[in-house]
Amino acid sequence: MNLDRLKTLDSVDVTGKRVLLRADLNVPMAEGRVTDRTRLERVLPTIKALASRGARIIVLSHFGRPKGERRPDMSLAPVADELRRMLEGGALGFVPDCVGEEVRSAVDRLADGETVVLENLRFHAGEEANDPEFARALSELGDLYVNDAFSTAHRAHASTEALAHLLPAFAGPLMMSEIEALRSVLDYPQRPVAAIVGGAKVSTKLPLLTNLLSKVERLIIGGGMANTFLYAGGRAVGTSLCETDFSETAKSIQAEAAKRNREIILPVDVVVAGEFKEGTPSQIVDVDSVPADQMILDVGPETIRALKTTIEQCRTLLWNGPLGAFEIAPFGEGTFALARAAAEHTKSGSLVTVAGGGDTVAALNAAGVTQDFSYVSTAGGAFLEWLEGRDLPGISALTTPQPLKTAAGSPA
Repeated sequence: MNLDRLKTLDSVDVTGKRVLLRADLNVPMAEGRVTDRTRLERVLPTIKALASRGARIIVLSHFGRPKGERRPDMSLAPVADELRRMLEGGALGFVPDCVGEEVRSAVDRLADGETVVLENLRFHAGEEANDPEFARALSELGDLYVNDAFSTAHRAHASTEALAHLLPAFAGPLMMSEIEALRSVLDYPQRPVAAIVGGAKVSTKLPLLTNLLSKVERLIIGGGMANTFLYAGGRAVGTSLCETDFSETAKSIQAEAAKRNREIILPVDVVVAGEFKEGTPSQIVDVDSVPADQMILDVGPETIRALKTTIEQCRTLLWNGPLGAFEIAPFGEGTFALARAAAEHTKSGSLVTVAGGGDTVAALNAAGVTQDFSYVSTAGGAFLEWLEGRDLPGISALTTPQPLKTAAGSPA
């Protein structure tokens, strides 16, 4: 991906232009109401900015996985209602489809500064199939295309990949802020750099671990992944989640780290319990003394102290995955304590902190420090694939030359 070729709308006159804005409105819902407005809050400034500049905004998004079928429970109508309330008087409508005559008529009626949200793209099979004809039907609705949904950029879908080749295409401000945050950690960081990689399985994060060895000086491994590394080092891990088949892989990662003069940091003490259940008695033990009938569910106080010292010595911290089973007390104490320490260093200006991944965001929210980190991504899969060093189709498409439109509105 040639990121230097990304274009923004900063210097483009959008007055009276129909702007197809690919957003991510795939928000949590319960009983027909939005339960977490984070993604809406993040795209709202883009909509307001375009409206203030006189653009006619057509918002495109998916919601859930209807697999090409029209499902009332996956309609974007209630999301559009919430977005309208958040606009506080801004003109925003909704159309119960995303292609067809009804949609074209609604778009034609838009005045400068008005917004319309179209129905779930995935009600049409052509969206996930990256179908050229479906993309062309979408392109006929707009003059310009803006992708402001980094969280969907790892999918080569019609609205994220094919559409970008049919109209003058731009990266939105939310997209750019995500890219800049990740580049600040991986491409031109303040050093030393530490990365926390947690989660259940080494097998799901092999590409991530391999790529980070070339990017960071210190790699902190937590969660179930740490158990596999401990096991590979000859330690008994009791009944803990552990991928014993990947012990040789763990050894090879450690050998590669040593060759590159990178430090891999593992727990020195842990919190164990007989089962993962609220109210279960737990104890703190050295990693060499895990009972055969117990499972590791968090890092211990000595590990927390050591990790706090590690991040004090660093200038940049990347975080993907919790250190323990934070969902049930008291097994989130390690994650929460380190998150609070990282937040304090961020607020003092001594540390740049970038975090992402569903469990990570949930853990930072639970610790009450999300707003104190330099940047917290809600992108999930796209965030992880970027960390793995992959090209993301939705971003690559923005870096290739796009056509100009004729006066009639067709590609030249």
